Amino acid sequence: MVPAKWPAHVEHPSYGDLLKVLASGFDLSWSIEGRNCRLSGGRCQYTGFDAPYACSCERKPMLKLLFVFLSLPLLVWVSIIRVIAPPIIILVFLIRKFRTARKPVDRVEKFLRSQQSLMPKRYSYADIMAITNHFKDKLGEGGFGSVYRGQLPGGCFIAVKMLGKHNFNGEEFINEVSTIGRIHHVNVVRLLGFCSEGSKRALVYEYMPNGSLDKHIFLKKGKVQPFSWEKLHEIALGTARGIEYLHGGCDICILHFDIKPHNILLDHDFVPKISDFGLAKFYPKEYDVMSISTTRGTIGYIAPELISRNFGVVSNKSDVYSFGMCC
Repeated sequence: MVPAKWPAHVEHPSYGDLLKVLASGFDLSWSIEGRNCRLSGGRCQYTGFDAPYACSCERKPMLKLLFVFLSLPLLVWVSIIRVIAPPIIILVFLIRKFRTARKPVDRVEKFLRSQQSLMPKRYSYADIMAITNHFKDKLGEGGFGSVYRGQLPGGCFIAVKMLGKHNFNGEEFINEVSTIGRIHHVNVVRLLGFCSEGSKRALVYEYMPNGSLDKHIFLKKGKVQPFSWEKLHEIALGTARGIEYLHGGCDICILHFDIKPHNILLDHDFVPKISDFGLAKFYPKEYDVMSISTTRGTIGYIAPELISRNFGVVSNKSDVYSFGMCC
């Protein structure tokens, strides 16, 4: 079927009339609107009404949006980039920071799960809050966090060390939980439990009612030394036995690297116990020489070889030097 122009006065055409009409052909007009329709992805159709042509399918939304953006002038593009770029940069920075902060947390959690059967008791952060009465009684503060006194449901007093977030990378926490949690010696403080919940870290120790040794030997002017020479000898001998156990009595050699009066605690009978293993390093027993990447210890007690290798090599004698400075 094809369109044709038919004379209005002919009502009953013959076959010959039809052939003449077809031979004369027909008129076809083309609107510019049809071209635009095709370029936009639409399909132009004849309607026969007031608007004889219609686009049956408009441009797809994404293509339309792209067409609008590409038609924008350069100045508008610059303005859009200035508005959108800062939030995107901030978002990328926050994501990277979150992933970096999560790495030590994930490493600690993975280690604790792998060593679950060998670990001391694990407490939740809510338990720690209840045990310490919301950290009401602060005993002291060290380089790796603050220490609070707490009480277990059975009435036993304990000391809770909360590790600070600003200097926590997971290593000192793993050190104390993995090694001190399995050590049982009369002259080494006992680790009773720990908390690892998100970024919150806590170590639960047996409570030493007489505090640290420095509070008893560094007295203000005019105060009398509370210990006799015999008692001081007992404390020194007990500390030496604790160091000897760390160096040779365990499965591995444990170098404390921070032996000082502040880290020697006294129980109710003034029996000394070595504490605070945040700087400790662990080596196989057969190693005579150890290597460390950074200086460890407290000025006044630190061995010279820990400051400069010109003074010798690092070994278990580094702890012995610190012990001698305490005496």
